[in-house]
Amino acid sequence: MELLLIEKQFADALKSVARNLEIKEYIQQSSELYPLFQSAAKRFVTGESREDGLSIGDLLINKGYRISLESIGENTTNKEECVRAKDEFIALMRECGNRGISSRISFDLSHIGLSVDPELAYQNLLEMAKEAQFYNLSLMISMEESAKTDQILYLYKRVVVEYPNVGVTLQAQLHRTLDDLNELLNYPGAIRIVKGAYQEPSDICIPRSDELDQRYLELVDLCVKAGHQVSIASHDEAMYKQIMERGYLQNPYVEAEMLYGIRPELCKQLKDKGLPVRVYLTYGMEWYLYLTHRIAEYPPNIYVAITDMIRGEGNSSQFY
Repeated sequence: MELLLIEKQFADALKSVARNLEIKEYIQQSSELYPLFQSAAKRFVTGESREDGLSIGDLLINKGYRISLESIGENTTNKEECVRAKDEFIALMRECGNRGISSRISFDLSHIGLSVDPELAYQNLLEMAKEAQFYNLSLMISMEESAKTDQILYLYKRVVVEYPNVGVTLQAQLHRTLDDLNELLNYPGAIRIVKGAYQEPSDICIPRSDELDQRYLELVDLCVKAGHQVSIASHDEAMYKQIMERGYLQNPYVEAEMLYGIRPELCKQLKDKGLPVRVYLTYGMEWYLYLTHRIAEYPPNIYVAITDMIRGEGNSSQFY
């Protein structure tokens, strides 16, 4: 119990540090620290280029996995950067189409304009949805801090009525999510359910607990009973045991989804049982925030990260 408390305190502290721009810039500008953190990031990020993501994605598809690809980024602060981000996603879709790579494309709306102008984000989202539809690809909007939830769901509902290939992510930890899900089941897009990695006020969220696990299962159950396409995005082995006992993954519209580099052995176990498993792959230069979130999400990853820093190796593809 004491160890769990320490891990929670560590995770909360790391989430705060993750968004400290001064610390981020210090690490990025340090010739000593940058290579160390980059080595740790290699376990969770495919690389810094689009080709890195596509190559590992192709490798995993050939091993029997589904994949999701994302060019890392969020909270972009000017229009030009938002357009560049949108153009990168368009280029990624075209490359997937040209190479015959069937992938979901995941992203944060704040990467393509939400933090600058919601209408800019909407227009960029429309362009991406149209391109994805042309190449028979799907999009998945990630969920961000709770302060953005209303805007994210509003833009999602605007676009999904025209482009059902667009899905959205919901965080089980927020009290509001049960009501949000009941409304979203009336829309055609896929739903991705996560526990939630953001540090939120205690009055609006459920802490990591048995209560949160039960809420997560309740949300999945609602999707399954509604026959709605759902991604069970979790790395919790005990959770998957209950999910398999309930037979959820036997439904053609249900899949497991895990982040690249986290619990690859569990990914492989599920896939080897003939169950549908999607691996979420990221690439790009903005890997610092992604790395700190992955450690905060599962504190034992800090030991893996330190080992990778010392050894200078961390590529996870060999474990799948």
